[in-house]
Amino acid sequence: MVVEKIKATGTRLVTGARGLVPSIGSASLWRKLGLGLLVIVLLYYPIGMLVVHNIDDDPDFQASENNVTEGGSKTVAVAAALIERETDIHRWVANDPFFLPAAALDNMPNFQKGVISALARVSFELVDQIGRTRGSSETDPNLQEASGKLQYAGDVWVFDFSTSIAPVATSEAQYRAARRSLLKYNQRLANGNAVFERRADNLMATLDRIALDIGSSSAAIDSHVVEKSGQFIDFQADDVFYNVKGQIYAYYLILRELQVDYADLIHERGLDNAWGQMLESMRTAATVNPWVVVNGNPSGQFLPSHLAAQGFFLLRARTRLREITNILLK
Repeated sequence: MVVEKIKATGTRLVTGARGLVPSIGSASLWRKLGLGLLVIVLLYYPIGMLVVHNIDDDPDFQASENNVTEGGSKTVAVAAALIERETDIHRWVANDPFFLPAAALDNMPNFQKGVISALARVSFELVDQIGRTRGSSETDPNLQEASGKLQYAGDVWVFDFSTSIAPVATSEAQYRAARRSLLKYNQRLANGNAVFERRADNLMATLDRIALDIGSSSAAIDSHVVEKSGQFIDFQADDVFYNVKGQIYAYYLILRELQVDYADLIHERGLDNAWGQMLESMRTAATVNPWVVVNGNPSGQFLPSHLAAQGFFLLRARTRLREITNILLK
Protein backbone atom coordinates (compact mmCIF):
# COMPACT_ATOMS: atom_id res chain seq x y z
CA MET A 1 0.00 0.00 0.00
CA VAL A 2 2.78 2.39 0.94
CA VAL A 3 4.78 1.51 -2.15
CA GLU A 4 1.79 2.18 -4.38
CA LYS A 5 1.36 5.68 -2.91
CA ILE A 6 5.01 6.39 -3.49
CA LYS A 7 4.75 5.49 -7.13
CA ALA A 8 1.54 7.46 -7.56
CA THR A 9 2.88 10.69 -6.11
CA GLY A 10 6.40 10.45 -7.51
CA THR A 11 7.84 11.75 -4.24
CA ARG A 12 11.37 10.56 -3.47
CA LEU A 13 11.71 9.02 0.00
CA VAL A 14 14.78 8.76 2.17
CA THR A 15 15.41 6.62 5.19
CA GLY A 16 15.31 8.56 8.44
CA ALA A 17 14.83 7.97 12.14
CA ARG A 18 11.11 7.44 11.57
CA GLY A 19 11.40 5.35 8.44
CA LEU A 20 10.68 6.58 4.96
CA VAL A 21 10.02 10.37 4.75
CA PRO A 22 9.77 12.82 1.80
CA SER A 23 13.13 14.31 0.78
CA ILE A 24 13.58 18.04 1.51
CA GLY A 25 15.71 18.24 -1.60
CA SER A 26 12.73 17.50 -3.81
CA ALA A 27 13.31 19.11 -7.22
CA SER A 28 9.66 20.10 -7.40
CA LEU A 29 9.81 21.95 -4.08
CA TRP A 30 12.94 23.87 -5.04
CA ARG A 31 11.45 24.79 -8.40
CA LYS A 32 8.40 26.23 -6.67
CA LEU A 33 10.55 28.16 -4.19
CA GLY A 34 12.70 29.52 -7.00
CA LEU A 35 9.68 30.53 -9.05
CA GLY A 36 8.11 32.24 -6.03
CA LEU A 37 11.32 34.15 -5.32
CA LEU A 38 11.57 35.23 -8.96
CA VAL A 39 7.99 36.53 -8.91
CA ILE A 40 8.68 38.48 -5.71
CA VAL A 41 11.82 40.05 -7.18
CA LEU A 42 10.08 40.95 -10.43
CA LEU A 43 7.18 42.59 -8.59
CA TYR A 44 9.17 44.20 -5.76
CA TYR A 45 10.61 47.10 -7.74
CA PRO A 46 7.69 48.05 -10.02
CA ILE A 47 5.05 47.79 -7.28
CA GLY A 48 7.30 49.53 -4.77
CA MET A 49 8.01 52.33 -7.25
CA LEU A 50 4.29 52.83 -7.90
CA VAL A 51 3.56 52.99 -4.16
CA VAL A 52 6.34 55.48 -3.38
CA HIS A 53 6.24 57.69 -6.48
CA ASN A 54 4.63 61.07 -5.76
CA ILE A 55 5.50 64.32 -7.52
CA ASP A 56 3.37 66.72 -5.52
CA ASP A 57 3.06 69.97 -7.47
CA ASP A 58 -0.17 71.13 -5.82
CA PRO A 59 -0.14 74.93 -6.36
CA ASP A 60 -2.68 75.40 -3.57
CA PHE A 61 -0.49 73.73 -0.95
CA GLN A 62 -0.71 75.47 2.43
CA ALA A 63 1.42 75.18 5.56
CA SER A 64 -0.21 72.89 8.11
CA GLU A 65 -0.98 74.06 11.64
CA ASN A 66 2.15 72.49 13.11
CA ASN A 67 4.28 74.70 10.82
CA VAL A 68 2.42 77.98 11.35
CA THR A 69 3.20 80.35 14.20
CA GLU A 70 0.81 83.19 14.88
CA GLY A 71 2.75 86.40 14.37
CA GLY A 72 5.51 84.62 12.45
CA SER A 73 6.48 84.76 8.79
CA LYS A 74 4.23 83.03 6.25
CA THR A 75 7.24 82.52 4.00
CA VAL A 76 9.17 80.68 6.70
CA ALA A 77 6.08 78.62 7.57
CA VAL A 78 5.58 77.35 4.02
CA ALA A 79 9.31 76.55 3.70
CA ALA A 80 9.10 74.45 6.89
CA ALA A 81 5.93 72.77 5.62
CA LEU A 82 7.55 71.87 2.30
CA ILE A 83 10.48 70.25 4.10
CA GLU A 84 8.10 68.26 6.29
CA ARG A 85 6.03 67.15 3.31
CA GLU A 86 8.99 65.93 1.26
CA THR A 87 10.88 64.23 4.11
CA ASP A 88 8.11 62.80 6.28
CA ILE A 89 4.75 62.78 4.49
CA HIS A 90 5.94 61.64 1.05
CA ARG A 91 9.32 60.34 2.29
CA TRP A 92 12.68 61.49 0.96
CA VAL A 93 13.74 59.07 -1.80
CA ALA A 94 16.66 60.87 -3.46
CA ASN A 95 19.16 58.94 -1.31
CA ASP A 96 17.50 55.50 -1.29
CA PRO A 97 20.05 52.65 -1.67
CA PHE A 98 19.80 50.06 -4.44
CA PHE A 99 17.84 47.53 -2.39
CA LEU A 100 14.85 49.87 -1.98
CA PRO A 101 12.38 50.23 -4.88
CA ALA A 102 12.59 54.03 -4.99
CA ALA A 103 16.25 53.75 -5.97
CA ALA A 104 15.00 53.00 -9.48
CA LEU A 105 13.02 56.26 -9.63
CA ASP A 106 14.52 59.38 -11.15
CA ASN A 107 11.73 61.95 -11.64
CA MET A 108 10.62 62.15 -8.01
CA PRO A 109 14.20 62.40 -6.62
CA ASN A 110 15.01 65.19 -9.08
CA PHE A 111 11.82 67.02 -8.16
CA GLN A 112 12.65 66.77 -4.45
CA LYS A 113 16.20 68.02 -5.00
CA GLY A 114 14.82 70.95 -6.98
CA VAL A 115 12.50 71.87 -4.11
CA ILE A 116 15.34 71.80 -1.59
CA SER A 117 17.67 73.79 -3.86
CA ALA A 118 15.11 76.62 -3.98
CA LEU A 119 14.60 76.51 -0.21
CA ALA A 120 18.37 76.60 0.28
CA ARG A 121 18.57 79.81 -1.80
CA VAL A 122 15.65 81.38 0.07
CA SER A 123 17.13 80.45 3.45
CA PHE A 124 20.37 82.17 2.45
CA GLU A 125 18.42 85.32 1.62
CA LEU A 126 16.65 85.09 4.96
CA VAL A 127 20.04 85.03 6.67
CA ASP A 128 21.66 87.68 4.53
CA GLN A 129 18.82 90.09 3.84
CA ILE A 130 15.48 89.63 5.53
CA GLY A 131 16.45 88.23 8.92
CA ARG A 132 18.82 91.04 9.92
CA THR A 133 18.41 94.76 10.41
CA ARG A 134 21.32 95.91 8.26
CA GLY A 135 24.25 94.30 6.50
CA SER A 136 26.50 95.00 9.46
CA SER A 137 24.15 93.48 12.04
CA GLU A 138 24.49 89.99 13.48
CA THR A 139 23.00 87.08 11.55
CA ASP A 140 20.16 85.15 13.14
CA PRO A 141 21.48 81.87 14.64
CA ASN A 142 18.40 79.80 13.76
CA LEU A 143 18.32 81.02 10.17
CA GLN A 144 22.06 80.48 9.88
CA GLU A 145 21.71 76.89 11.05
CA ALA A 146 18.75 76.22 8.75
CA SER A 147 20.62 77.64 5.76
CA GLY A 148 23.64 75.46 6.46
CA LYS A 149 21.56 72.28 6.80
CA LEU A 150 19.71 72.94 3.54
CA GLN A 151 23.00 73.11 1.63
CA TYR A 152 23.53 69.42 2.45
CA ALA A 153 23.60 67.07 -0.55
CA GLY A 154 20.34 65.28 -1.24
CA ASP A 155 21.76 61.84 -1.98
CA VAL A 156 23.51 61.02 1.31
CA TRP A 157 22.28 57.82 2.95
CA VAL A 158 23.24 56.31 6.33
CA PHE A 159 26.59 55.23 4.89
CA ASP A 160 28.75 57.31 2.59
CA PHE A 161 31.89 55.26 2.05
CA SER A 162 33.47 57.99 -0.06
CA THR A 163 33.94 59.99 3.13
CA SER A 164 33.78 57.54 6.05
CA ILE A 165 33.12 53.92 6.98
CA ALA A 166 31.10 55.12 9.96
CA PRO A 167 27.41 56.08 9.70
CA VAL A 168 26.78 59.68 8.65
CA ALA A 169 23.86 62.08 8.89
CA THR A 170 21.34 61.38 6.13
CA SER A 171 19.99 64.07 3.85
CA GLU A 172 16.52 63.94 5.39
CA ALA A 173 17.95 64.18 8.91
CA GLN A 174 19.71 67.42 7.96
CA TYR A 175 16.58 68.84 6.33
CA ARG A 176 14.45 67.97 9.35
CA ALA A 177 16.96 69.81 11.52
CA ALA A 178 16.68 72.81 9.17
CA ARG A 179 12.90 72.75 9.56
CA ARG A 180 13.20 72.76 13.36
CA SER A 181 15.49 75.79 13.14
CA LEU A 182 13.02 77.62 10.90
CA LEU A 183 10.21 76.92 13.36
CA LYS A 184 12.35 78.18 16.25
CA TYR A 185 13.06 81.36 14.33
CA ASN A 186 9.36 81.90 13.65
CA GLN A 187 8.55 81.39 17.33
CA ARG A 188 11.19 83.93 18.33
CA LEU A 189 9.86 86.31 15.67
CA ALA A 190 6.36 85.99 17.09
CA ASN A 191 7.77 86.73 20.56
CA GLY A 192 9.58 89.84 19.32
CA ASN A 193 13.05 88.30 19.69
CA ALA A 194 13.95 88.02 15.99
CA VAL A 195 14.01 90.30 12.92
CA PHE A 196 12.02 90.10 9.68
CA GLU A 197 12.81 93.24 7.72
CA ARG A 198 10.01 94.42 5.44
CA ARG A 199 12.01 97.08 3.59
CA ALA A 200 11.95 97.45 -0.19
CA ASP A 201 15.71 96.91 -0.58
CA ASN A 202 15.56 93.59 1.29
CA LEU A 203 12.71 92.34 -0.86
CA MET A 204 14.37 93.57 -4.05
CA ALA A 205 17.65 91.80 -3.24
CA THR A 206 15.79 88.57 -2.52
CA LEU A 207 13.84 88.74 -5.77
CA ASP A 208 17.03 89.48 -7.69
CA ARG A 209 18.68 86.33 -6.31
CA ILE A 210 15.64 84.22 -7.16
CA ALA A 211 15.65 85.67 -10.70
CA LEU A 212 19.35 84.81 -11.05
CA ASP A 213 18.69 81.25 -9.92
CA ILE A 214 15.84 80.91 -12.40
CA GLY A 215 18.15 82.30 -15.09
CA SER A 216 20.70 79.62 -14.27
CA SER A 217 18.03 76.93 -14.65
CA SER A 218 16.96 78.45 -17.96
CA ALA A 219 20.57 78.23 -19.15
CA ALA A 220 20.71 74.55 -18.16
CA ILE A 221 17.55 73.89 -20.18
CA ASP A 222 18.95 75.80 -23.16
CA SER A 223 22.19 73.84 -23.05
CA HIS A 224 20.38 70.50 -22.97
CA VAL A 225 18.02 71.46 -25.79
CA VAL A 226 20.89 72.66 -28.00
CA GLU A 227 23.05 69.59 -27.38
CA LYS A 228 20.51 66.76 -27.26
CA SER A 229 17.17 67.81 -28.74
CA GLY A 230 15.84 65.51 -31.42
CA GLN A 231 17.57 62.39 -30.09
CA PHE A 232 15.40 59.29 -30.38
CA ILE A 233 15.96 58.51 -26.69
CA ASP A 234 17.12 61.10 -24.16
CA PHE A 235 17.34 59.67 -20.67
CA GLN A 236 18.53 62.97 -19.15
CA ALA A 237 15.71 65.20 -20.42
CA ASP A 238 13.30 64.19 -17.64
CA ASP A 239 16.02 64.68 -15.01
CA VAL A 240 16.50 68.29 -16.07
CA PHE A 241 12.77 68.86 -16.44
CA TYR A 242 11.78 67.60 -12.99
CA ASN A 243 14.67 69.24 -11.17
CA VAL A 244 13.64 72.61 -12.63
CA LYS A 245 9.99 71.82 -11.95
CA GLY A 246 10.73 71.22 -8.24
CA GLN A 247 12.73 74.42 -8.03
CA ILE A 248 10.14 76.64 -9.71
CA TYR A 249 7.32 75.02 -7.72
CA ALA A 250 9.03 75.87 -4.42
CA TYR A 251 9.73 79.41 -5.63
CA TYR A 252 6.08 79.83 -6.57
CA LEU A 253 4.97 78.95 -3.03
CA ILE A 254 7.66 81.14 -1.48
CA LEU A 255 6.73 84.14 -3.64
CA ARG A 256 3.05 83.60 -2.91
CA GLU A 257 3.76 83.86 0.82
CA LEU A 258 6.20 86.76 0.40
CA GLN A 259 3.24 88.65 -1.04
CA VAL A 260 1.50 88.15 2.32
CA ASP A 261 4.56 89.05 4.41
CA TYR A 262 5.20 92.20 2.33
CA ALA A 263 1.53 93.05 1.69
CA ASP A 264 1.80 96.66 2.88
CA LEU A 265 4.90 97.40 0.81
CA ILE A 266 3.51 95.70 -2.31
CA HIS A 267 0.27 97.63 -2.04
CA GLU A 268 2.08 100.90 -1.32
CA ARG A 269 4.22 100.53 -4.47
CA GLY A 270 1.21 99.55 -6.60
CA LEU A 271 2.60 96.09 -7.29
CA ASP A 272 -0.53 94.03 -6.64
CA ASN A 273 -1.35 93.43 -10.32
CA ALA A 274 2.28 92.90 -11.36
CA TRP A 275 2.82 90.46 -8.50
CA GLY A 276 -0.34 88.56 -9.43
CA GLN A 277 0.79 88.25 -13.05
CA MET A 278 4.22 87.07 -11.95
CA LEU A 279 2.67 84.41 -9.70
CA GLU A 280 0.44 83.23 -12.55
CA SER A 281 3.50 82.79 -14.78
CA MET A 282 5.30 80.92 -12.00
CA ARG A 283 2.27 78.72 -11.38
CA THR A 284 2.07 77.79 -15.07
CA ALA A 285 5.77 76.94 -15.19
CA ALA A 286 5.49 74.86 -12.01
CA THR A 287 2.49 72.79 -13.09
CA VAL A 288 3.53 71.77 -16.61
CA ASN A 289 3.11 68.01 -16.31
CA PRO A 290 3.57 65.88 -19.45
CA TRP A 291 3.00 62.15 -19.20
CA VAL A 292 6.41 61.51 -20.80
CA VAL A 293 9.08 64.22 -21.13
CA VAL A 294 10.12 64.52 -24.76
CA ASN A 295 13.10 66.57 -25.90
CA GLY A 296 12.06 66.96 -29.52
CA ASN A 297 13.66 69.39 -31.90
CA PRO A 298 12.07 72.84 -31.33
CA SER A 299 11.53 73.15 -35.09
CA GLY A 300 10.23 69.59 -35.49
CA GLN A 301 6.75 68.76 -36.80
CA PHE A 302 5.68 65.78 -34.69
CA LEU A 303 7.52 65.44 -31.37
CA PRO A 304 7.15 68.23 -28.78
CA SER A 305 9.98 69.83 -26.86
CA HIS A 306 8.79 69.89 -23.27
CA LEU A 307 12.08 71.40 -22.11
CA ALA A 308 11.69 74.30 -24.55
CA ALA A 309 8.11 74.86 -23.36
CA GLN A 310 9.22 74.81 -19.73
CA GLY A 311 12.04 77.22 -20.53
CA PHE A 312 9.59 79.65 -22.15
CA PHE A 313 7.36 79.80 -19.06
CA LEU A 314 10.46 80.06 -16.89
CA LEU A 315 11.77 83.08 -18.76
CA ARG A 316 8.32 84.68 -18.72
CA ALA A 317 8.22 84.37 -14.93
CA ARG A 318 11.77 85.73 -14.66
CA THR A 319 10.88 88.73 -16.85
CA ARG A 320 7.99 89.60 -14.57
CA LEU A 321 10.24 89.24 -11.53
CA ARG A 322 12.59 91.75 -13.13
CA GLU A 323 9.70 94.13 -13.79
CA ILE A 324 8.85 94.06 -10.08
CA THR A 325 12.42 94.68 -8.96
CA ASN A 326 12.68 97.61 -11.39
CA ILE A 327 9.61 99.18 -9.79
CA LEU A 328 11.04 98.59 -6.32
CA LEU A 329 14.25 100.28 -7.40
CA LYS A 330 12.47 103.57 -8.15
